[in-house]
Amino acid sequence: MALLSGTPAPRTPPPRASDPPASARLTPVTLTPVPSPPDPSPHELYSPGALFSWPELQAMASDGVLTQLYQRGYLPPGTRSTPQLRARAAACAIPVTIRQRIVAGRMTAAWIYGCAHEPDRLALLVDANRRISSLRSTRGCTFHEVRLGPFDVVSLGGLMVSSPLRTALDIALHVEAEQALPALAALLAKPELDVRLRLLRLAVEASPRVPHRKAALEKLAAVLPAPPEGQASG
Repeated sequence: MALLSGTPAPRTPPPRASDPPASARLTPVTLTPVPSPPDPSPHELYSPGALFSWPELQAMASDGVLTQLYQRGYLPPGTRSTPQLRARAAACAIPVTIRQRIVAGRMTAAWIYGCAHEPDRLALLVDANRRISSLRSTRGCTFHEVRLGPFDVVSLGGLMVSSPLRTALDIALHVEAEQALPALAALLAKPELDVRLRLLRLAVEASPRVPHRKAALEKLAAVLPAPPEGQASG
């Protein structure tokens, strides 16, 4: 009986070294990512500008994507506020045209240093050698004409700020005790600010305004802890 020989199944040739891998022969698929807020640097501050408008920043703050730091300045949630970031946020509320002519001072400077609550209005110092009349129309700010020495001003976050010692002096002289005492205690308690009570007292005593000087010394006395019983106060 004759045997029928079947047609052998075609054999797949072994892959050659020059052939691309199977994954490379697949048809590529282009994925369109879903738009999402940017992943900012932990030191980033967002303010109205080319990237986002103020309504967009407000909307992201309402959705919990950003946290408002001060007025038009926003931070990613969980970002630790620093003096530099607070200074930058304050600068966003000051017109660019006058930013180089003013110095953030008093309770605004105390807030920037982390020693006071967020101010309702920015306290801005203007050197007596500059004209202040043209600045008074700026909204949300209170201007104080003062004399500033070469060591009274520091630069933080692109904004000029009164130095910690000058800030403490101005608060002792010009701010009501209810606000001044907690701020003075906080300024004196931060070693990185290097506000020393002895120097602060000397600065107050050198003030030419006698009524303010007496009240300021009383504030400093109130900030000091009471000496132990039986020990004379220094």
